[in-house]
Amino acid sequence: MLILLPPSEGKAPEGSGPPVGALSFPALDRPRKRVLNALIRASKRRDALGVLGLTPGLAGELAKNTALKTAPTLPAAELYTGVLYDNLGLATLEGEDRRRAEESVLIFSGLWGVVRIIDRIPPYRLSMSVNLPPLGGLAAFWRPQVTKALDAIPGLVVDLRSATYAGAWQPGERSVTVRVFRDGKVVSHMAKATRGEIARALLRQDATPETPDELAKLLTDLGYAIVLTPPPRPARQWTLDVNLT
Repeated sequence: MLILLPPSEGKAPEGSGPPVGALSFPALDRPRKRVLNALIRASKRRDALGVLGLTPGLAGELAKNTALKTAPTLPAAELYTGVLYDNLGLATLEGEDRRRAEESVLIFSGLWGVVRIIDRIPPYRLSMSVNLPPLGGLAAFWRPQVTKALDAIPGLVVDLRSATYAGAWQPGERSVTVRVFRDGKVVSHMAKATRGEIARALLRQDATPETPDELAKLLTDLGYAIVLTPPPRPARQWTLDVNLT
């Protein structure tokens, strides 16, 4: 089973380890270097905030971007913060639960494409939604490389990404995209919290669901009110709606 997560805007302020080195999915190393170099150049431009879609209050993040090649790193499990990651609680997973997280959780990134929680990376600021000169839209840039790297990994895919990051890889009929509703409406804050809770619950189960139906039964047994919908057409994802009371 793979659990797909978005990154978070909130990140730890700094790392303490050596500069970024070998990462998971080495086939992505070449495109990673291209994005890294393009981000450094873009962060030095006079219009850098506009190019990167950042508010004036985040101007200080530009200096971090320009120093990424030598910046101290920390594990992705410690880098990303915010509601989803607070409820996932990677730091408190131990033993087999932690092993499952290291094996199953994939975090999508505008800069790195996709990483595992053990990968050491520095704090950065780059959304997948950015049109980064000269590479263009990052979701479209990453899609062929990430697809080639991940399509060969077997198993059910539980997709907890936001729409921005879902564009970088579409796993097809073996995947279930999870949506969260309250009173028929999407609630962003609670959706992030619930996705984090679901990811944690799945990592703490000894039994691993292998089909969308098995995933739906497991989450129902855990107390979630869900509706599972088959793909609207071949090669598309299943949809699992979680309805909060």
